[in-house]
Amino acid sequence: MASPSSPVAAPLPWLLMLLSVTTGLVDATSVLGLDKVFTANMTGNIVFLGFAAAGTPGFDIAPYLTAICAFLVGALVAGRTGKAHAGRPLRRWLLSAAAIEAGLLWLAALLAWLRQTGEASPASFYGIILLTALAMGFRNATIRQLKVPDLTTTVLTLTLTGLAADSRLAGGADTNWGRRIGSVVAIFAGAAIGAALVTHSGLAAPLLLAGLLGLVGTAACALHPAAATPAAA
Repeated sequence: MASPSSPVAAPLPWLLMLLSVTTGLVDATSVLGLDKVFTANMTGNIVFLGFAAAGTPGFDIAPYLTAICAFLVGALVAGRTGKAHAGRPLRRWLLSAAAIEAGLLWLAALLAWLRQTGEASPASFYGIILLTALAMGFRNATIRQLKVPDLTTTVLTLTLTGLAADSRLAGGADTNWGRRIGSVVAIFAGAAIGAALVTHSGLAAPLLLAGLLGLVGTAACALHPAAATPAAA
């Protein structure tokens, strides 16, 4: 897909920063409202799955397996989608990806609203996990193909490592420090906003907001002239 040195890289960091905010919104929804399940960050699910496998009270295998499997399916579909858009205008690929992600998040928001206004059921519980993990798997694979340094939108471990290891205190040149700090702040802000929305409005609100931010932000990015350049294979 687009290389970091291509002209379209200019608007992409701002979009990916906005998408990092939506990661915080989605994980706030799943962790706070779906019994400690991560649907944007799979590292936590692998750890929790290990706890569940050991029989630790309060951890069930099924939710974590559901999230991980749905995430993998979403990533697989995104890989195929990216390849299908090779050679076409990059904005078409970005808008298609944003529409898919927003649609999945809004379907999850509908389930969350039905769950909130009616009787909570295992079907709605697993449905929200499934849909949000599909969306985040799709997102992660799409971002991976864009190859914009230090803006994965979901994972901060390597970002924080690079921030410290490449700092002047460590003898480095502070490479991409602005992006790295921005990513941390964006996910932090999204998590804080998501937590407030979950507490005061329920699970549907942060999912609706996450889908809207992603779709509007991508549409704005697609207006940039460089977005008309063909996506690389």
